[in-house]
Amino acid sequence: MPRIRRPAAQGLSSRPTFRTGVSCVLMGWQDKTGRASAAEEESLRRPVSRHDGDALLPRPDHSPHDPMSYTYTTDLAAVRAIVHRYAIRAGLTEARAIDLVLAVSEVAANTVRHAQSPGSLKIWYDTKEIVCQIQDEGFITDPLAGRRMPSVDAMGGHGLWIVHRVCDRVEIHSGETGTTIRLHMELPG
Repeated sequence: MPRIRRPAAQGLSSRPTFRTGVSCVLMGWQDKTGRASAAEEESLRRPVSRHDGDALLPRPDHSPHDPMSYTYTTDLAAVRAIVHRYAIRAGLTEARAIDLVLAVSEVAANTVRHAQSPGSLKIWYDTKEIVCQIQDEGFITDPLAGRRMPSVDAMGGHGLWIVHRVCDRVEIHSGETGTTIRLHMELPG
């Protein structure tokens, strides 16, 4: 496995980071690993107001079989935090949770960049898989979006291609009423 050294900056450590496939260091976790303390866990459960007009962060204390919903306009950091929280709670390993965060972040960024509407994130899981659904009013014209490897010098098209590489299954439905993308990841065990 290749080792990558990165300089210490803005709270990130200088410890070597290991890379497998597309999983790379995507989030600086302020040198924290493992579970959060009880106080930190409790703070994660409380809704947090966002300054850019996004909704309150949802409380993760509902049934995992009921979809959690979150509407976003620009706050991708909140989207990433929610996905990571639910991925770990569902039972994904840290590496697979980061892959799911990457995939959802790419799709949500497409909403922010291309759709003229807010995006909607829904997450649910059972004993076999976790599913993240991103929905907006945009339209994808290419029926093979993300299924073909983009050229190295292409200015776009890499995000959905990466999404297809890191998720176990990707469903894209796009039409006149908008686009719905479901990202599936199997849970270990």
